[in-house]
Amino acid sequence: MHELSVVNSLIELCEKNAKINNAKKVVKVEVKIGKLSGIEPHFLKLTFDTFKEKTICEDSELVVNIQEVIAKCRSCGNENTITNNEFTCKHCGDNNVEVIDGEDMLLMRLEME
Repeated sequence: MHELSVVNSLIELCEKNAKINNAKKVVKVEVKIGKLSGIEPHFLKLTFDTFKEKTICEDSELVVNIQEVIAKCRSCGNENTITNNEFTCKHCGDNNVEVIDGEDMLLMRLEME
């Protein structure tokens, strides 16, 4: 369960940003998780809720937005949402595609007081 290390890093990032902004607490943490990131949103939320105690995030809510997998065709330049792990261009049918979104987890927004 690598969600624990992800949560530890997320809380550290929240603490760093709170310190920079002279905030006393974080009330909302919003992240974007790509479908190919390997992170399970349910486990991330559960782990965050378990380990946020006695941190600056203790009273915070974790909001998770799921990012679809987006690929750009190298042949025709069209961008497509990938479904059912079919990495082919919906426009020209070529499988020469590059994933441009949906592989990462990003901290999108913090609400601090």
